[in-house]
Amino acid sequence: MTLLSKAALAGALLALAACSNTLTGDDAMTAGGPGSAGLGAGIAGSASDPTSPAYFQQSIGDRVLFEVDQSSLTPTAQATLQGQAEWLMANPDYTAIIEGHADEQGTREYNLALGARRANAAREYLISRGVAGSRLKTVSYGKERPIEVCSEESCYAKNRRAVTVLAAAAMS
Repeated sequence: MTLLSKAALAGALLALAACSNTLTGDDAMTAGGPGSAGLGAGIAGSASDPTSPAYFQQSIGDRVLFEVDQSSLTPTAQATLQGQAEWLMANPDYTAIIEGHADEQGTREYNLALGARRANAAREYLISRGVAGSRLKTVSYGKERPIEVCSEESCYAKNRRAVTVLAAAAMS
């Protein structure tokens, strides 16, 4: 096999890998798009299947929002996390990574610490509702992964969040 053939094969493999439909975290929030309502209804794994991650994300909610410079949970956040806890208790085959995020105001270091406090607040709430701590991990992205980019409060508010990302539990 010539060098040119190897390069073409490698390029084809990379192009094929880029076509993957796997969505996680914030990217999964926009999956489906307009006009997809009703598609997949009644199918295992769809948003109408109460045991599916799609149902968790769309019906229960995978994120909670925070006030400026805060990591305390609002009543709305607690209600969402209560639903998440109930879902996780009913679906023990899943683990979760809780991502902590901050808006773009402040230093990178400060926002990483704030994101960690937000993720930990969500994790501790889920544990207090019966979810095993061994099923929950946290990560902070600080201001590094905004879902809205602009210098207005409406954008900042969407970026002050903790997002619960589900994963299938590893089989032992």
